[in-house]
Amino acid sequence: MKSILNIAAYLFVSLDGLTDLRAKMLNECNSRALKGTILLTGEGINLFLAGKEIDLRGFLDWLRSDPRFTPLEAKESWSEDQPFKKMLIKLKNEIIRMNHPAIRPEEGRANFIKPKKLQEWLDRGTDDLGRPVVMIDTRNAFEVDYGTFENALHFNIEKFTQFPKAITAHKEALADKTLVSFCTGGIRCEKSGLYMREIGMQHSYQLEGGILKYFEEVGSAHYKGTCFVFDEREALEPTLDSIPVEHSIRKKLKTG
Repeated sequence: MKSILNIAAYLFVSLDGLTDLRAKMLNECNSRALKGTILLTGEGINLFLAGKEIDLRGFLDWLRSDPRFTPLEAKESWSEDQPFKKMLIKLKNEIIRMNHPAIRPEEGRANFIKPKKLQEWLDRGTDDLGRPVVMIDTRNAFEVDYGTFENALHFNIEKFTQFPKAITAHKEALADKTLVSFCTGGIRCEKSGLYMREIGMQHSYQLEGGILKYFEEVGSAHYKGTCFVFDEREALEPTLDSIPVEHSIRKKLKTG
């Protein structure tokens, strides 16, 4: 029986007093024996945590009692073992580094599309207006190697700061398409979606909740492979189960 609850969540919200906030959060996490990573920045929070269900839900209740974090939504999955080795809370300048300070998701999100609606578009090959749909993978090259949407466009980037230049180079070729950007849990698309709109790519959307939400609500339709996750599980199947050990790329790299 899978007894460990795993959550991934983020929220763009202006935060101050980060040092004090970090101390309080670390105390709450340690008192509940939670493990994982939380990033705290002036623009918001990003977290990956795992622990017993009662403890993790208790932490989320505590966190949401702060009005700044009340809207935070978490994507859930389950595992037999604890996928993290320690509890870390880091102070950063950005939740996800893009080096474009004018892009501020807290002030307004890009247009988004829910997983079920995206499946409709992909089943048909066009959006509701008949425009061809192109999936835009905003993740790094090694993540794409684990799996991605069928026929998705990706740029073989090594870090997210390279995405703006990469997508700009394709602006003209994609002008007559409807674009849907996606990533693991949605956080990179909060910025990529706004950037694409900023440079005039008006027919663009972000996949709400990322690949993990798509797996949760749709499954494997139009997706090939698995989804890399940043913990010891390595990657998740469209069923949200961990990949079998014998399929582990990390294992093959170590023993090959």
